[in-house]
Amino acid sequence: MVRSPAAWSLPSDSTRGGALAGTTCVARGSPEQGDRWSWHVVALHGGGAGSFRRNGGRSDDFGSRPSFAIARRGVDFEEVFALVARIETMRVLLALAAQGGWEVHHMDVKSAFLNRDLTKIVYVKQPPGVVVGNGDKVLKLRKALYGLRQAPRAWNFKLDKELIALGFVRSKLEHVVYRRSYKSSLLLVGVYVDDLVIYGPNVSDISWFKQEMKKKFSMSDLGLLSYYLGIEVKQGEDWITLSQCAYANKILENAGMTNCNSTATLMEAQLKLSKKMEDEVVRPTDYRSIIGSLRYLVNTRPDLAYSVGVVSRFMEAPSKAHWGAVKQILKYLKGTVGFGYKYAKGDELKPFLLGFSDSDFAEDVEDRKSTTGVVYFLGNNLVTWASQKQKIVALSSCEAEYVAGAVAACQGVWLSRLIGELVGNEGGVSKAAYG
Repeated sequence: MVRSPAAWSLPSDSTRGGALAGTTCVARGSPEQGDRWSWHVVALHGGGAGSFRRNGGRSDDFGSRPSFAIARRGVDFEEVFALVARIETMRVLLALAAQGGWEVHHMDVKSAFLNRDLTKIVYVKQPPGVVVGNGDKVLKLRKALYGLRQAPRAWNFKLDKELIALGFVRSKLEHVVYRRSYKSSLLLVGVYVDDLVIYGPNVSDISWFKQEMKKKFSMSDLGLLSYYLGIEVKQGEDWITLSQCAYANKILENAGMTNCNSTATLMEAQLKLSKKMEDEVVRPTDYRSIIGSLRYLVNTRPDLAYSVGVVSRFMEAPSKAHWGAVKQILKYLKGTVGFGYKYAKGDELKPFLLGFSDSDFAEDVEDRKSTTGVVYFLGNNLVTWASQKQKIVALSSCEAEYVAGAVAACQGVWLSRLIGELVGNEGGVSKAAYG
């Protein structure tokens, strides 16, 4: 959608200062035919449904890229992704914080993608309503813009460089977790693009880190962590709780089951679902949307893991029977919408990892594959859980249990090494696993 120049509104002062005042772009003469250029439209964001989002300095229309953008991977840019932490890592860090009685703080980087210098030359066309010179110039970017494909990766490199300069060491097992230790001081930082979550036993160390980051970037200090990636976090003196109450209510609203009756069971006993159910097919798009939402809800609801995993197998052509199983889960969710998980404080920070694995045998009526279940506790706190169909057909219940045990062992080795690295014990932490 192209709007008239009169309809454009400038971004916020903080963004405009970086994008238009010479720190992000500089005027250059029009390129001659035959030269290699990367073209993008600079969108100054206005409001309104379906219009350009007021988010500052983005070079696309709410995610869509102009058809005449000719940036080429391997020529104008290399990698395009920004690293993010696994959700299991977040739970491990929160469990460590709760067990040690630490505070967890949250910071956000304002206009993060405008902070990174580009490694390749990029020119952009002047946007409607903004005239530089006689209007015959293009703008050479000095720093990344929102919407440039290389912007996320460029920002990640910048942040990594600055954290290392502050004395942090990047984790070898989780590349967006950083650790800084000095004598008795310990500080951990988890990164999710432009969100920084800070963990540490000493509040003064956290305050020092915040001040240093404010010197390097324009930051928002959000105080104690309370909301992160749709997860509600509450911190008490001896506990930390995770829940997705608002998200669960939104799922019920989208499914049209806000006023449904609740139930105490997730699935009917001995329920056998098949891809060849001979009843009416429901809309796959609606089914997939609800399943995707439920799968994200599993991040704080281990009780939903198995049932959501089962109904996820039929997203290609769901039938009324499959939708009935999903409605059963939603009815259970209605009665447990406030459920979550609680991490309690321990006596001392000496992590002990305890895992369990289990398996059924040939319960899938389509291919007779078994289902693996794995959980791990850090002390008394549950940090990871999974329920997934096995990749092979087990010929006996013993073989199915061995497959589940192997999955649990792999997860346990990774967790042990990660936790050991975080607390300064390179050999890993003590662990035990039971099938």
